[in-house]
Amino acid sequence: MFALFFSGLQQDLKIFLFAPMLCAIFRFIFLWVFWPYKSMQGKKKAVFHCFRYGFWWGMDFNAYVFLFSLLLVSLPGVFFPAYFAVGDMLRTAGVLFYAVVLYGAFVGKLIFYEHYHDIYNDLVWLGKNAEKHNLIDVFFHENHGVWVLLGYIPFLGVSWLAIQALLGLPSLELPVSVSVMGQYAFNTVVVLVAVAFFYYCRFGGTFRHENKPEWDTIPSVVKKNIFLARATVDDLIALENVWKHPLQEILTHTDEDDIPIIDSIMPMHMQDGAWQRLDSPAEAFIRQAKGARIRSPKHIFLIVGESYAQMPLDDIYTNLHLCDGARSFRADPHTVSLDNFLPAGMLSRPSIVSLMTGIFDARLELNEREAFWRGTVATSLPLQLKKLGYRSIYWYGGNATYGNFNQYAPAVGFDEVMAAADFCPPDAPRTWVGVYDHIFLEQTAAKIRHMDEQPTFHFIYTTSNHGPYKMDLAQYGYDAEKVMPDAPESLKKSHAWQQQMGTYWYSDQAISRFVKDMQQVYPDSLIIVTGDHAAIPVPMDMGIITRTEVTFREEFCTSFAMYHQDITKNMLAGNTIGGHMNILPTIFELIAPRAFRYYSLFPALLEPIDHIVTPYHWLTRDAIGPAEKGFYQGLEATGAPVETLLEASGKGRFIEETEGYKALSGWLVRHPDILRAATKWL
Repeated sequence: MFALFFSGLQQDLKIFLFAPMLCAIFRFIFLWVFWPYKSMQGKKKAVFHCFRYGFWWGMDFNAYVFLFSLLLVSLPGVFFPAYFAVGDMLRTAGVLFYAVVLYGAFVGKLIFYEHYHDIYNDLVWLGKNAEKHNLIDVFFHENHGVWVLLGYIPFLGVSWLAIQALLGLPSLELPVSVSVMGQYAFNTVVVLVAVAFFYYCRFGGTFRHENKPEWDTIPSVVKKNIFLARATVDDLIALENVWKHPLQEILTHTDEDDIPIIDSIMPMHMQDGAWQRLDSPAEAFIRQAKGARIRSPKHIFLIVGESYAQMPLDDIYTNLHLCDGARSFRADPHTVSLDNFLPAGMLSRPSIVSLMTGIFDARLELNEREAFWRGTVATSLPLQLKKLGYRSIYWYGGNATYGNFNQYAPAVGFDEVMAAADFCPPDAPRTWVGVYDHIFLEQTAAKIRHMDEQPTFHFIYTTSNHGPYKMDLAQYGYDAEKVMPDAPESLKKSHAWQQQMGTYWYSDQAISRFVKDMQQVYPDSLIIVTGDHAAIPVPMDMGIITRTEVTFREEFCTSFAMYHQDITKNMLAGNTIGGHMNILPTIFELIAPRAFRYYSLFPALLEPIDHIVTPYHWLTRDAIGPAEKGFYQGLEATGAPVETLLEASGKGRFIEETEGYKALSGWLVRHPDILRAATKWL
């Protein structure tokens, strides 16, 4: 009887080997596909430990292949010989199912990394309210979805052959003892060793649960290289980490939990709980304008371009000419710009919501919450502009019902929501996201010209620079040979990259034409141009620059430029850094009369700023890093490799501030009763 168990146990061990082998192969493919370096020189030790540590970390899931096979096949097979006879078939079916899961997770990781230059992170949670049609369109047209699905066929075939080869390895016969007690002792040892083996694997090569592998204990030689550190994490481990940190985690806090956290970000006179006597914690951030710095503009334009990043504006990418329109705008003597500028979110909607509302969306998806369709907070940008006599209009290049902005924007204080899907010609070319930028902006400009004389704030959000990249670019004037004649030939001949880069060029052209038009028609306008978040529209492996790895600055920083006839280049107080949340106070410090009271979490760009914090990243005058990870890089816009450095604390900088701003947003969500209708704030 025990002979059957001993035989089955060996089959369990053999088939168990398949899971870590498959994960190692997937890790190798990931490194091969996205390897950012020209060679392995100086990386061999880090790669070795990447595979070694990743092997043991992956056992958090892979060890269960052994356990389930043991409990569900070998153990019952001891009592039912007929069941034992089909044991290998059952093991094969179970492991093939697990392989299907691993394949799906791995391919999903490849796609996710292609878009976000990171392994699975909490952006995954935001997918539940994304436009599903667009996600499907991107999957099938940009990410070769049909081939991904068809890939299951050869994958399962090869996996079946590998599993059969493992199961076919020779097994040992059960040793027979001359004594009954000796036999029982041996059998007991086998069972105990099997149990110990599972726990040893499950805990990542240790018998102590507290020593299990995790992000903080990745070997330093690996962690200093962010690409290899990410590659160390198996796909199911990454998804598990996302699952353990849901977007709503902050909402599980109690007020008692958050009071000291919010205290840490409060103005000095509002600390120690003084802000709790206010109707809303956002009201603690009241400021007084120092007096208008420019003549009052009739029109204020805040133009947010989809994926309008800083990266292509850096001098090292000048020969690509992707954003010559933006360069021309920045060259105006009355335009100021910042090359190190953090968005308020890592995706479009969180950034838009934060810019509108004056508090961080903080992964809470405020636009999806019905309480925020009925009321808002004191920091709202359009709400506060009403106090200066400005009507506010939200112009969106798509359908305003996506993300419920048709309800959210009016609640924030916008007088009108103008969606391209409603006012552009019904036959206008469009993607799932919205109408092509040049048509949307031309129609927007035409409508603005026919408005009355009331001062107006225009929040304009374009959509075209978004995958899948299927525009007929030649129809709109894009020719790689003419736009980027000095670019490497391999880049000019890459259809996929030309579609993506050409779309960026097209969007820049459309936005720049709109800006020039408004400057001519309304010369007194205040015009601010930024992006909703960063993007990587430039390939790193085609010889454009020496470096082959994206930097944190390129990954995180969006663009920013601001124009008015009275603005001079020295107005930004020597600042070289900024962020989305500095835009609101900057507007009021530029146009509001002296002593005008407004609400803003952050100071204006017109006064010195030494650091920027968001829920996702931080920025100082000389460094940049992710909010919750203990590494950073310098701000050099260089074509040479940029070193990734580790924080001595092992944690990201400004953690207290980061948590404070997140807790503030969470407090408002947990207390919807303190939200007021826009009309009641006036």
